[in-house]
Parts: sequence; structure tokens; C-alpha cells
Amino acid sequence: MPTIQIVTDSAANFATPHFLQQHPVTVVPNKISIAGRTYREGVDLSAEEALRLLAHQPFAPLVTSPSETEFAEVYNRLARTCDAIISIHPSREIFPSWVNAMKAARQVAGQCQIVVLDSQSICAGQGMLVKVAAKAIERESSLDDIVRAVRGAVERIYTVYYVESVNYLLQNKIMASSHAVLGLMLGIKPFLGIEHGRLQLIEKVKTRLQAVDRLVEFVVEFADIEDVVIVQHKSYISEQTRLVQDRLAVEFPAQFFPYTLYNPSLAALIGPDATGIVVLESEIEATDDDF
Repeated sequence: MPTIQIVTDSAANFATPHFLQQHPVTVVPNKISIAGRTYREGVDLSAEEALRLLAHQPFAPLVTSPSETEFAEVYNRLARTCDAIISIHPSREIFPSWVNAMKAARQVAGQCQIVVLDSQSICAGQGMLVKVAAKAIERESSLDDIVRAVRGAVERIYTVYYVESVNYLLQNKIMASSHAVLGLMLGIKPFLGIEHGRLQLIEKVKTRLQAVDRLVEFVVEFADIEDVVIVQHKSYISEQTRLVQDRLAVEFPAQFFPYTLYNPSLAALIGPDATGIVVLESEIEATDDDF
């Protein structure tokens, strides 16, 4: 069986404690610039500390993805001890990590096989794909089968976020200024989704209770869930998350709905005061009737 390593960047978020210690995953950190200081995400700055800092910053921080050189250094080091590398990154529509990783992979071509994948997601969605890859490595012997499993999961990840403040959305051009002004006048809060790898405004709600209703409705649309996580802006469970969990426990009595603090890379895009849900829908098994 070939030795396969996984590479990702710190835009990925993992709700499972100690996941990175239990699997062959290397995380290359983004750099986050806040109020004139630059930090390595997850190294110099935790998610909790970042969100605390951002709560007092009117301007969205700058996220710098790992460079081609940084990825090449990681690939070269891993290539000495493995047969192949699967490198999973946030949507190329959001950050340039995938582009930089592709260039780095060409530098290292010939030393070991490197497959660079666009998650078409970010944060928990990207982390779910890393988990899919890790599980596939444990059960599969073929690199092609592992890559096929991850690519198939890309199409089954769905994400929504409820955002309290439109400030960062305006600065990142995720929301038009005309929509923001109207929203402020009417007290309407944006609901975002990721479609074709892009963060997009999909609807609006007026109250937090309506936001809870919409988050629950989003999950109820899925008949079978492989993985799911609630992302929030607090290290302890928020009242909004608790309401969502209670409602979903009725709809899915056998399903666990964990929550996690989202990372600075996502906060730089949508702000430090959002709540969302990411779902990995189960793969539909083919039956004899399908042939």
C-alpha cells in the first residue's frame, strides 16, 4: 500500500478534537494581518483570540495564502518519505491557495505524485474534505480511488451562514452597498451560501429566531447526512446554536450536531459575528434499478 500524505492550509477547520494528531495531515498556515500586525493562523493566533481582536476592528483583516515557495518546501519535505500527496485547498474563487499549490506541485513533479484539489468551499467544508481523504487513505489502496472519493464529496458539501453585520461583506464585495443600505434601514440580516465556490447572498432574515428557522429548514432538506457541523463565533455554545441543536434533535434524533468556532480566514470574509451550518450529504448508493 502506498504511503500517502495530505496537505491543506489553515483555511480548513476541524470540529473533531485531535483530528490532526491522528491522521497524516500537514497544515500550511495562512497569514492574517490585523491592525498592522501579521500572524500565522493557528500558530501565532488562535481562532478565539482572532475573533476577539476582530470584534473591535472596523476593517476586514488581510488574509495571505501560503506562497508557491512555502508549498514547494512542504511538498519537497514530504516527498522524501511518501509516495503521493493529496493537497486540498479553499475555493480558488475565494483565496489563491489552490493556484499557488498547483505551481508548487509542478516544481516537485517527478519526486512523488501530487494531486491538488479545489474544495470549492472553505473552513468546515474544506475540513470535511480533508477528513474524507483521511478516511479513504485508511481503507483504499489506490491513489485514484482516494482522489475520486474526495472529488465526489466536493459536490455533496452545502453551506449557509447567517451574518449579523454587513461591514466585512461590503469590504469584501460579497454584498452590494445598495443591498446593505436597504438592509440597515429595514433591520434585515443577510444569509449567505457557497455556490460554485463563491460566497453569495442568497436571502435575508429580520430576526435571530427567523435565522434559526432558516438554518433548521436548510438541514431538513437532506434525507441522509454523512457529516455536519454548526460554525459559530464563540468558543462556548451560543444561544442561537443551542436553539438550532434542539430543533434538529427532533428532526434527526439519531444525528449528532456538533459546533465549532470558525477560523480567522472565514471571519476575515464574513465578520466575527456569524452562525452557519455545513453539511456533507451522504453518497447515494447505486441500485440495480439505476442500470
